[in-house]
Amino acid sequence: MVRRKTHEVKIGKLRIGGENRVAVQSMTTCSTLDTEGCIAQAIRIIEAGGQLVRLTTQGTREAENLRNIKAGLAARGYGDVPLCADVHFNPNVADVAATIVEKVRINPGNYVDPARQFKTLEYTDEEYRQELKRLDERFCRFLSICREHGTAIRIGVNHGSLSDRIMSRYGDTPEGIVESCMEFLRICERERFRDVVVSIKASNTVVMVQSVRLLCQQMEKEGMDYPLHLGVTEAGEGEDGRLKSAVGIGALLIDGIGDTIRVSLSEEPEKEIPVAQSILQAARVQMHKTEYISCPGCGRTLYDLQDTIRRIKAAVEEKAKTDARYRTLKIGIMGCIVNGPGEMADADYGYVGAARGKVSLYKNKECIERNIPEAEAVERLIAFIDKDLQGNS
Repeated sequence: MVRRKTHEVKIGKLRIGGENRVAVQSMTTCSTLDTEGCIAQAIRIIEAGGQLVRLTTQGTREAENLRNIKAGLAARGYGDVPLCADVHFNPNVADVAATIVEKVRINPGNYVDPARQFKTLEYTDEEYRQELKRLDERFCRFLSICREHGTAIRIGVNHGSLSDRIMSRYGDTPEGIVESCMEFLRICERERFRDVVVSIKASNTVVMVQSVRLLCQQMEKEGMDYPLHLGVTEAGEGEDGRLKSAVGIGALLIDGIGDTIRVSLSEEPEKEIPVAQSILQAARVQMHKTEYISCPGCGRTLYDLQDTIRRIKAAVEEKAKTDARYRTLKIGIMGCIVNGPGEMADADYGYVGAARGKVSLYKNKECIERNIPEAEAVERLIAFIDKDLQGNS
């Protein structure tokens, strides 16, 4: 995987894009007028590993209350984590929010265009140019405020909220979704406003992936390198939400695309963070926890596979409490030699069935101990890892 090159965006003390690690974020679900509720949810997000917290900002009252939420988080020791105001329908609210928080998200589909009414509109070329001029003038006022206050922005396109204007010219297509974003990016380029993150989201993972890939192609064609925020919007809850998010976000991460991610689940917001971290790990972008590479088991398996996995995990997790290096390891657990060194070639250490009641231990592809009694094998594996880590410290 070769990561797509992007420039760095400053969001308070957080840096997104460039050579920075992919950042993980989530969004509060309570009313932004509920100061204590938002603070409590934001703290849970941060303590779960979230690096940015977004809050819905429906009106000026909500925007103004961001000041109290921000102050409350700072008073509790969480002032370094940036906040993002999520604004729809009212550019005046975005203006206010930009004077308070580190980042503001606007939706191109409803920033200056009226709320979508699912009507087919007819524009002459001149009328269309006049609409773009109106967008340009209003958006430039917002950029001036952001520049003055050092506020970053996210241009966040949602497939479900494309404007009737865009739909009239491009239809419900990935090309229309991309153009909705590019209209704003071209203004940012002209105005030399660079602290911009871009997102295209859809509840349909295929549309989301196709549109983001097309956006990357269009940005490259026009000489742009803005960092990307990835997510499958309205993914759902439980297994469904996790699988849809993994497919959509993971496909793009493997392409080398993505600088920050949000997993959208119909659950408590802090539940999104470990899912995001697991997606990053599965895509081989970042390691957040010990990874276990284990076979499914078959008639050749020479020991109780599921019980052994449980015992190895318990032993490793106990070690990880005092030695964080255990959380960066990949450990292979294979039922027999057929699925042994080859199938676990990506592992740092391995536990492989050698014969009935016997186990061999590996470091990478090299066997370090053969035919150990199964009753001693887990303990011997952990002892070897301990010794090996100490030798490399």
